[in-house]
Formats: sequence, C-alpha cells, structure tokens
Amino acid sequence: MNIVHLSYPHHTNDSVISGPFSLAIGFFDGVHLGHREVIGHAKQIATEAGLKLAVMTFDPHPSIVLGKRNEKVFYITPLDQKMELLESMGVDTTFVVRFTSDFAQLTPEKFVQTFIRQLHVKHVTAGFDFTFGAFGKGNMNVMRQLANDDFNVSVVEKKSDEYEKISSTRIRQALTEGDMEKVHELLGRPFQIPGVVVHGDKRGRTIGFPTANIQAKEGSYIPATGVYAVRMLIQDEWVDGVCNVGYKPTFKNPDEKTLTIEVHLFNFDKNIYGEEVSVDWYHHIRDERKFDGIDSLKQQIEKDKQTAIAFFQE
Repeated sequence: MNIVHLSYPHHTNDSVISGPFSLAIGFFDGVHLGHREVIGHAKQIATEAGLKLAVMTFDPHPSIVLGKRNEKVFYITPLDQKMELLESMGVDTTFVVRFTSDFAQLTPEKFVQTFIRQLHVKHVTAGFDFTFGAFGKGNMNVMRQLANDDFNVSVVEKKSDEYEKISSTRIRQALTEGDMEKVHELLGRPFQIPGVVVHGDKRGRTIGFPTANIQAKEGSYIPATGVYAVRMLIQDEWVDGVCNVGYKPTFKNPDEKTLTIEVHLFNFDKNIYGEEVSVDWYHHIRDERKFDGIDSLKQQIEKDKQTAIAFFQE
C-alpha cells in the first residue's frame, strides 16, 4: 500500500500520486464496522469503474486543533495500526492529511479543489455525517454541489446494531467499562494493542506466574483496569494468556500511579524482551483489587488463569 502524507499549504509531489481513485474519506479511528461499510462501498466502486482504491484520513485528531486540547489524545487504532488494517482491506493508497490550524480554515471549495480534484479522485464515498472545511460548513450535499460532474459522490447511511449507531465514541465507552465483547462486536474483530515487551519488576516469576510487561504503542487506548483473557501475537505465534491492567495495589504504594500491562502466557517459556507484540483482548474476568497476602494473590491468579482457559475452550 502506498502511504502519501499531505499537508496544507505545502502539498506533495504529484509524481507519488497515481490515480484515478475511488476515495473513502473520514478519520476512521478504530476502522470499525461502520467505517468498513464506507471503505467497502468505495472498493466496490473502484472495482466496477476500474479505479484504484484510496482512503483519506487525518492526523492528529481534529479535536486537538479544533478543541485546543492540551491533554494527550488516545486512539482506538494508532496511525501505524490503522495503516495495517487499511492495507489488509486491499487499499491501494492512503492519504494521511496533516490536520493543522491552516488546514482547518480551508473553505469547502478550497478543500475540494486541493484534496479531491488535484488528487485525481473520480468518486468520493463518506459517511452521512462527514463534514469538511472551516467550521464543518461542508457536508456531503455540499460535496455533491461542488463536484460539477468532475467526480461522483456516494453517501453511506449510518450502520447500527440493535441499539444505536456504531461509532468510535461507543467503542471508547465500552473500553472504559472493560466490555471487550461489546468492543469486539462493534469493531468486527478483537480489540488489539501493539507494543513492546520491556523489563518489569519480575515479581510474577517469583510467585510462579511469570509475566511479559507490555509497553503499549504511544497513543494506544488502554481498557479499564482489571484482569482479562487475552491472546498475544509473539514471533508469529498466537498464545493464550491472562492479562492484568492496573497499578498492582498488593505490592505498590497507593500513591504510586504507574499503570502496567502484564500478560501471563500459558505454556510459553521464552525470553522475549524487546520483542514487538500485539495483544488481543477478549473477556473481562474481574476488577483489580488488593489482596491481603501473596498466597491469596496466587490462588486468585490461578483461578483467573483457569477462567481464561475455559473461555478460550468454549
């Protein structure tokens, strides 16, 4: 997949852009089932019209610029992971537009001229609620009006489950509640965090439950604290395990607020420090809590392990 980084007013060299394109446009955080419907429609158009399939997304999140937020924004799918998912969907080219103050002030007309016509886009597909241009003045009806028969426009209506619209907001809410089954349902796949195995305090090994301490990729959205049934991709192998996300209150001073992600892998005994891994989250087993001693902690970890084993055997 060709990844093209764009900015405004500095644009890219046309030589790296090879259209014409059927373009799906949106932020696409999570690449959830609703997003996949938009991209799938653009892919169908590409196939029927003999166009290349392209996706346009934005970085960083518009709320950082528009909302003047100082705090860090966490993503369901950090940019690198989003690129991997888009490539797996057969996308030929992804345009990553740098979202800046100058970009946010573009008129809808200027946006269409610079980021649609000049990129050799022949068909644009977006969700019903997509907006563009300064103050979100451009919507998909405006996009149609500005097309002037230079390109076609498709609007994908909202995709809902039995409750309401599938959205990144709902996924984040489910993550804060530790409801991994709901997240799985909305994403159409298990929630995944990429990271690196780093050195921890190695206390798990001393109590018979060695763990891999995971440093999540910067900007990753971490689920609610607690214990989970997970699978970890390590050295091209998926291994079942049980994961604790939290502050280890049995061992740590309550004032020490360092969040850790520790995975105890079943039937696995390799030195994997420094390895890049991915953790898939399946089921919330229990909340994190403080134990009155090592023995009661060990008993609970064994119960958690058996719960996770039983979950994956179902």
